[in-house]
Amino acid sequence: MDETAQNLKAGAAPVKGGVVPYLQIDGAVAAAELYGRALDAQTVALIPPDDKGRTMHVHLYINGSSVMMSDPYPECGHALEKAQGYSLVLQVTDIDAWWVRARAAGFEEVMPVQEMFWGARYGQLRDRFGVLWAMNQPIGG
Repeated sequence: MDETAQNLKAGAAPVKGGVVPYLQIDGAVAAAELYGRALDAQTVALIPPDDKGRTMHVHLYINGSSVMMSDPYPECGHALEKAQGYSLVLQVTDIDAWWVRARAAGFEEVMPVQEMFWGARYGQLRDRFGVLWAMNQPIGG
């Protein structure tokens, strides 16, 4: 058993954050690898993929919080649903560095970074799995 699976079994990866998104992604292991490059995500737990290449659980740390995900399992009542109606917002202190890294990893620009009326620089990106990521940096922060 690899170290990440051992962490999951042992409960060694504490959940961070008050609200934890749990995403359904077709290719959760590939998404974890992408998020590592694009968002400096750390994979802290992973159930090894089954014979179809699907995983039931991935736990990531991104920017001080937990994000969890799994592949769809339609035979268990969890068919793939298109990502829509939400965004994941990263509160950052260096939006330009985060933006450049995410773009270099292949995230598509949806809304360029700009100063917003609420006193922050804000922009939106979409990853190849359809997840909308927003970045927000308070002006002066």
